[in-house]
Amino acid sequence: MHARFLIPFLAATALTTPAFADDISAWRLFIADHAEPSVTALDLATGDTLATFPLASPAVLYATHSAEAVYAVQGAGNQVSAIASGIHIHDHGDHGDIDITDPTLIEAAIAGEKPVHFVEHGGKIALFFDAEGKTRIVSETDWLAGGDLVPTEFDSGAPHHGVAVPWGDYTIVSVPNPADPTALPIGVNVLDASGAVVGDLHACPDLHGEASSGNMLAIACAEGLLVVTGSGVPEITLLPYAGLPDGKSTTLLGGVGLQYFLGNYGADKLVTIDPSAENPFRLIDLPTRRVHFAADPVRPKFAYVFTEDGQLRQLDVLKGEIVQSVTITAPYSMDGDWNLPRPRIAVAGDVVAVTDPNQSQVHLIDIATFTETGTIPVAGAPYNIVAVGGSGTEH
Repeated sequence: MHARFLIPFLAATALTTPAFADDISAWRLFIADHAEPSVTALDLATGDTLATFPLASPAVLYATHSAEAVYAVQGAGNQVSAIASGIHIHDHGDHGDIDITDPTLIEAAIAGEKPVHFVEHGGKIALFFDAEGKTRIVSETDWLAGGDLVPTEFDSGAPHHGVAVPWGDYTIVSVPNPADPTALPIGVNVLDASGAVVGDLHACPDLHGEASSGNMLAIACAEGLLVVTGSGVPEITLLPYAGLPDGKSTTLLGGVGLQYFLGNYGADKLVTIDPSAENPFRLIDLPTRRVHFAADPVRPKFAYVFTEDGQLRQLDVLKGEIVQSVTITAPYSMDGDWNLPRPRIAVAGDVVAVTDPNQSQVHLIDIATFTETGTIPVAGAPYNIVAVGGSGTEH
């Protein structure tokens, strides 16, 4: 596989050029195919394929704060796999060291019927299996160490489209609708380490979507967000959608560096949420329906949204405004099945990577100039994407 970079891209970034003698940046893209059960790992600097990993079914990908691994949730394949990223950044206080090795598939996978939601918090990973209504929790460190895994398991009582979030010594788990478990959950329970329910049900009708930002968690409900704080037993309060038109969020992202949440609110709107503000919600109209959106972990005030007209847009979350746009692909209509192959985006250092499944390539957009600076061809229909990397001193 060969990359087709433009010369300005290489000149404008520091992907391979050390800032100091031994300081380097390294970023990798992990891309799941829409149809084929596989994940391809690419080196962002060269566009070279580092490895392709077979899976049990097409996957949704997640990366955790550690950058140590990428996780492939294979809903139809009834398992979740971990792929060691091969990028290890060691915090030494005043600097970080970086070790770079080959990406590798971890032998141990966690099996269960129809895994959907993946949540990492505080080094623990909670996997919710919709067809079982069960949560399995494992330490990320234990998973990446290899060997046999013995997850802690909790049963919510009925199969449903649920979610679980590790919270210190506790776990927050969705509660199925008792009248119709196929409907969305009605709220959450807090479980202690033994699985016993602590306190009362926290009502959250039509629960769908959660995210964490700093030491705060938000869970989207029909009437607002459940906001979770506290370092012991989680403290949970409802933040109503005050001042917003009829609607709700069903997908949330958590800000990095700035404590905020970004959610959808209807097909052609986003909403920024600052639970500590007097007016916590700010609605943002989009020119067309959104396809995908992502927060920028390096430049905290920015997020990005890809819209069905083929444009990537830069959102200033402090102003609540779209500040830059650039056309990247042909239009991808949101009409039709929700699971049709459409672009997904990921932020990799100074670059936004956009998959283009219809053209079998990944577009690279330099954030500083907000222009497309290169493409990487990828076999098949590149779809879900995550970026893993960082900078450090190489000894």
